[in-house]
Amino acid sequence: MGDAFIRHIELLGYEKRFFPSQHYVYMFLVKWNDLSEKVVYRRFTEIYEFHKALKEMFPIESGDINIENRIIPHLPAPKWFDGQRSTENRQGTLAEYCHTLVNLPHKISRCLHVVTFFKVRHDDMNPVTDSQIKKPEVFLLPKDSKKNPTDITGPIVLQTYRAIADYEKGSTTEMALHAGDMVDVVEKSENGWWFCQLKNKRGWVPAAYLEPMDGPDESEEQEPNYAGEAYTVQKSYTAVEEDELTLKEGDTIEVIHKLLDGWWVIRKDETTGYYPSMYLQKAGEVNTSAKSELRNRGAPPRRSTIRNVKSIHKQGRKQISQETYRRNSKKYIQSQRKMRGNSQSKANVIIEKNEPEDNKPKAQPAVPPRPSKDLILNRCTESTRRKIL
Repeated sequence: MGDAFIRHIELLGYEKRFFPSQHYVYMFLVKWNDLSEKVVYRRFTEIYEFHKALKEMFPIESGDINIENRIIPHLPAPKWFDGQRSTENRQGTLAEYCHTLVNLPHKISRCLHVVTFFKVRHDDMNPVTDSQIKKPEVFLLPKDSKKNPTDITGPIVLQTYRAIADYEKGSTTEMALHAGDMVDVVEKSENGWWFCQLKNKRGWVPAAYLEPMDGPDESEEQEPNYAGEAYTVQKSYTAVEEDELTLKEGDTIEVIHKLLDGWWVIRKDETTGYYPSMYLQKAGEVNTSAKSELRNRGAPPRRSTIRNVKSIHKQGRKQISQETYRRNSKKYIQSQRKMRGNSQSKANVIIEKNEPEDNKPKAQPAVPPRPSKDLILNRCTESTRRKIL
């Protein structure tokens, strides 16, 4: 039998490992020409280094000389911090990459570089584990996704968060936490209360007490929208912190930043501040019994009020200062007023210019001055001279 080559590569999913530190590896089912099938595990950084070396080996096919000749598929570079969300979202791209790779001309798909990279390693057969650390978590792709690699969206998995401080539950529907507890988030409610599970316990937990394991920032949070979104206050609240607002039921406000911890940045006239999102309702939205019951609960605590907070991330969670909110909001309002003023002045100028033209009578030809008697006698014909004599 000739040299070994790969007939097919199938992405099975990914694995979340905790030793020697938390990281993620992709699982590939590699089918060889001898009809054997092996499962291998590779980090995305390894795959990307393999991809870069492959491009250097085949500069024409990688499009380095002429982009029109490129047949080697594209692969995005790793992020500065690759967490579970990015690992999951990248599966569709990787599945399509492998499908294209094995269908390239034999000089590429069967080259030693490709064959060596997907060969079974010692770590694939005996992955490094530690009995003191919890076992790796496996996330397999749904069977339907494997039929069409371009339509892969990834499995539905629960995100793991860490408690940054102790939390004592205030009702039977809540769950107590100790600093360092790892919880899986089942549901993220925009009111700042998240439904979590910890081993065999489940309950609501304030989002402010949790931080993502994947990185210091909440990439799910929307960017501020200083144009504002109209909301109505459904329950009065008296400010406790300096950067909060006191509002009464029925007030109309504008939401400019929806934060995951349930405290939204809002604007009332030209004043900005934080307000519990659970006490707000979108303008024009019909009130429901579920929302009414929700507003009977207390607002979740804010992260700034939590004592003895200990983050595992060196870089703090991305935050915008209240002064930045106020300044940008004021700047937006002023720019809108200026735009309205400019448009109004332009309209007035057009009206002023048009009105005289409409009302003014059409211009008449000028009447030449009558010639003097001497001029007529000297220059005109005999017939004309007789008329003035």
